Amino acid sequence: QVQLVESGGDLVHPGGSLKLECTASGFIFSTYAMAWYRQGPGKERELVAGINSIGNRKTYQDAVKGRFIISRDNGKKMVYLQMNTLKPEDTAVYYCSKGRSSDYLSGFHSWGQGTQVTVSS
Repeated sequence: QVQLVESGGDLVHPGGSLKLECTASGFIFSTYAMAWYRQGPGKERELVAGINSIGNRKTYQDAVKGRFIISRDNGKKMVYLQMNTLKPEDTAVYYCSKGRSSDYLSGFHSWGQGTQVTVSS
């Protein structure tokens, strides 16, 4: 059974940084792409960043390029999202997601319960 547990969400001032973590279990982590999604107030869930199974290919939503970095540690079965220069519009519940294959282009399914990130002064 796929389990994804996110952590690291918090209240942070604009311009600040946060690092989100996702612990995965129930599948062979090193063979699947992973991603971070987010859902802001009154908005649909959107892809923030994706990473392939071995971590050498990544994709980002335009709004976070240059500010967010996705990474993974296959030995620890964890995926991370380093978020820098945070803006109020980054406020959302952030979800970790498992890919359908090793390539993030195949899409994602199985989300965790989410972690709240609030950017406010």
